[in-house]
Amino acid sequence: MQALIERDYFSDHEVLKDPYAFFNAIREQGPIYRPPGKDYYIVTGFQEALEVLRDHDAFSAIIGLQGASAPLPFTPHGSDITAQIEAHRTEFAGGDQVVNLDDEPHTKLRAFINTLFLPSRLKASEEFIEVYCDEMVGSAVADGGVELIGKIATPFVTMVVADLLGVPMADRQIFMDAIAKGPVPGALDGTDPMSGGAEHPFAVMGTYFYGYLADRRANPQQDILTEFAHAKYNDGSTPELYDLVQLGMFMFGAGQDTSAKLLGNSMKYLVEDQELQSRLRAEPKLISAFLEEVLRIEGSTKQTARLARKDTKIGDVEIPAGTKILVALSAANRDPKRWDDPNELVIGRKKVAEHVGFGRGKHVCAGAPLARVEVRVIMEKFLEMTSKIELDLDKHPGGISDLNYEPSFIIRGLDRMHIKLTPAEGFVAPVKQEAAPAAAKAWSTASSRIGDLLADDAAKAVLEKHFPGMSENPQIGMAKGMTLRAVQAFAPDQFTSEALDAVDADLANLEA
Repeated sequence: MQALIERDYFSDHEVLKDPYAFFNAIREQGPIYRPPGKDYYIVTGFQEALEVLRDHDAFSAIIGLQGASAPLPFTPHGSDITAQIEAHRTEFAGGDQVVNLDDEPHTKLRAFINTLFLPSRLKASEEFIEVYCDEMVGSAVADGGVELIGKIATPFVTMVVADLLGVPMADRQIFMDAIAKGPVPGALDGTDPMSGGAEHPFAVMGTYFYGYLADRRANPQQDILTEFAHAKYNDGSTPELYDLVQLGMFMFGAGQDTSAKLLGNSMKYLVEDQELQSRLRAEPKLISAFLEEVLRIEGSTKQTARLARKDTKIGDVEIPAGTKILVALSAANRDPKRWDDPNELVIGRKKVAEHVGFGRGKHVCAGAPLARVEVRVIMEKFLEMTSKIELDLDKHPGGISDLNYEPSFIIRGLDRMHIKLTPAEGFVAPVKQEAAPAAAKAWSTASSRIGDLLADDAAKAVLEKHFPGMSENPQIGMAKGMTLRAVQAFAPDQFTSEALDAVDADLANLEA
């Protein structure tokens, strides 16, 4: 039988089921260990993980998305490879994403992100979350059960981030569909996390985001998107639209990884332990402490990765520049040198918030405050509206052991979980909203997106009349989320005001 330390963390589905046993076996070799036949180190010690995560001078975040097992796009030379990393940055998976950035580019964008999580914004988001949870959880309880991950967790976090960024309600389902079809981050089958071309969630959402922000810069309104489009870096400079689009897309992706999976992992403990469930129902103030402990013992992020860009040390181990490091967050959170009874879920554990479930250092999860709020609120609603939550044994006849995890080396999260919900005494089901009759379409070059116009045969014919060949233009895909008036700012000679006025006149005739 193959020894655990000889298994491949990045592809072995047995390790996927129980990464903690694998990391414990690695830890027995030392807190910093290079597995046989591998070209990377695994850090399982809590203090050693902090060393790496806090040392931004010696370690680059450039391999955060592709992981420690992927080959570098160059051969490292010398004791400082910072220049080599920057020269090849675009060759790394997601090299321009905020999670992979280093130094000043990361500092500027990260400071900008932090403005999205000011207490006033979080307060406004919490109000939306409360209302949304009442309806979402209430409907699930009224139905007697639900598939938690696909029907509740993922749509829930998507809607919360969409609300935070001001994405129009009508487009939010498009974002959810794109994310559902996207590749798993850190897929065990080696799928490139950025693969998919125009169908990749980042490409789909990026098109819409570009449209929103370009439009708001040209036509400011009283909304969150306008604030986002006109926000500035701390130094007073204005971000490029591309940077804002990248940021918006990443926030959607990261939300799926942290909050949605945390909700599923937390619910697993509740259906396993009915006594714990009753205790939290009776004392909802303990829910925050419970979630913090779940983040420690089974957080959503199993690992992150760093690349040594300078000769350095971790503990007493010499680390040459160019060495890849797997920082096992889930192992550090169970390091017996740091935590008593590390494999036990203990509500009220002292200093539990010191866990590294959200990482540490400059790259600590920016959305952690939002994740804590949204998962706490929805968990409160589940417990408040029910007298019992159980695993649906018709769907999972083998019980908890039947549950499967998303095949990712980064994420620890269930792919499906059916639960039964027994309503609490006095539970009142939410009133289902009757679908409003479809409103008459009111096309215009100022308010209608190009993608919507092209999807309507009559409106498409109007565009083709005034701009022949437009619907077949290979570059039109990037502009489908924009209005024609927004595009005018980039091509004023082609999309003149006179031409757009003529289009509006013809579109108005379609409505008559």
